[in-house]
Amino acid sequence: MADPSDGAAHDLVLFDGVCNLCNASVHFMIDRDRRARLRFASLQSEAGAKALAAHGRGPIVGDPDSIVLVADGRLWEHSDAALRIARRLDGAWPALSVLLVVPRFVRDAVYRFIARNRYRWFGRTEACRIPTPELRARFVS
Repeated sequence: MADPSDGAAHDLVLFDGVCNLCNASVHFMIDRDRRARLRFASLQSEAGAKALAAHGRGPIVGDPDSIVLVADGRLWEHSDAALRIARRLDGAWPALSVLLVVPRFVRDAVYRFIARNRYRWFGRTEACRIPTPELRARFVS
C-alpha cells in the first residue's frame, strides 16, 4: 500500500481496534519496525473496510477474529498474517516465519484459540486508541 506523503511502498496491518492484545501488538510492531514499513488501521475503521473491499472482502460484522496483512497485492489473515508480519520486523522476529512450514490448519487452530479468548484474557476498550502525534503518520484513516 502506498503512502502518498513519502512515495514509499508500505504494508498495511488491520487490527481489532478495541482489543487490548491487538493494541499492544501494534505497539510491539511499531517498536520493531525501525524502517517504518508497516502502516496500521483498525478493522472497524473506514480505511479498514476500504482495504478489505479492495480484496473482495466485505466489512467486518461483529468482533473481528483475525489480524490482517495487506501486502504485495495480497491479503493474509490469521497465522499467515502474523507470521508474515514477523518477517517484516527487525531483530530475530523474521525467524518465526519458519513456522509457515507447519500446516495452516494447525497454526490457525492455535491462532483461533487465542483469538476466541483474547477479550477474556486481555480485556477490551470501548474505542480505538488514538496514536500519539509522533505515531499518527503510521496510521491510515
